[in-house]
Amino acid sequence: MTMAKMRSAKITSKGPHLGDPIPAEGENGLFSQSWFPICRSYDIRPGEVKGFDFLDGRVIVFRGENGVASVKSAYCPHVGADLSVGKVVGNNIRCAFHHWDYDQSGKCVKTGIGDPPPPTACLFNFPTLERFGVIWAFNGEEPLFELPSFRHPDNELEIGVIAGDTYNCDGWVFACNTPDMQHLKVVHKIMPHHADPHKDVEWDPWGFHYNVAAAHGQGPEIGWRLAIRGTSIFHQQGMIDDWWFGVIAGFSCPRPGKHQIFLACATHRGSGSVADVALAKERLERGMIIIRRTADEDRDILNTIHYRPGTLTKGDTTLAKYLDFLRGYPRAHPSARFIV
Repeated sequence: MTMAKMRSAKITSKGPHLGDPIPAEGENGLFSQSWFPICRSYDIRPGEVKGFDFLDGRVIVFRGENGVASVKSAYCPHVGADLSVGKVVGNNIRCAFHHWDYDQSGKCVKTGIGDPPPPTACLFNFPTLERFGVIWAFNGEEPLFELPSFRHPDNELEIGVIAGDTYNCDGWVFACNTPDMQHLKVVHKIMPHHADPHKDVEWDPWGFHYNVAAAHGQGPEIGWRLAIRGTSIFHQQGMIDDWWFGVIAGFSCPRPGKHQIFLACATHRGSGSVADVALAKERLERGMIIIRRTADEDRDILNTIHYRPGTLTKGDTTLAKYLDFLRGYPRAHPSARFIV
């Protein structure tokens, strides 16, 4: 063996360089304190309840007669019956087993046989928002930040919601694609008309945003503001050619090591006339095709990835900063004794 080959063998034998790991969802029993999508709004009709896996346990979503949707821990604190097989009565959820009723704050307000409700009989009440056609729950007792908004008021938007695939990785892995400017270029063929905007990325305690003007693959010209909020929300809005398009993508957490993507896409209705609304619907479908294609390009990668920061380059400047953001991100699990 030549000296050159021996030196090469020695280098290879050391193995890859690895940076500090990113805490996985559920590691040490903790999860990111972020907004997570649970289901689409139209999945839960008035008077209906459904159960969903969330974090490392189970929750229910029910909608009272008043139209308000609530996300609560699924197990009745009496003896543990799953409330998803219960019944909505007025604005309360009733356990099927002993007919204990819980109101929209999660408090037990009635027992089936008339005994006074125990003061400790309550469900975990997740902070809940219904917006952009999606029902969201925050992992925590109080939200740390608000959901992002579009530049246009919600009532002026034409919105379409896609409940996408379930991926074999945590949602923050998908979020890492946005600061990964190498990935945007080589996988999605988003070719900026300017240098990588690492110096222009604006950060705050709950995420970042930056602007990009680019050719999107073989398709349109885009002028977008890209953002990540927390560990589970991608936010994009701006121009496709000469019309506005927005996306809020939420990465769910049905269990550690899995996530489902919920895509809320939006266009502006213009004046609200029949013609403008029809045009908005047409543009919405065109935009959703682009977003579906973009998500499809990531599917096989994310379903097989073993995400671990390794040797980074100058092109990874923003990604490296987001990885540090993730390492220090607040994690908790206040609902653990309720949902598991």
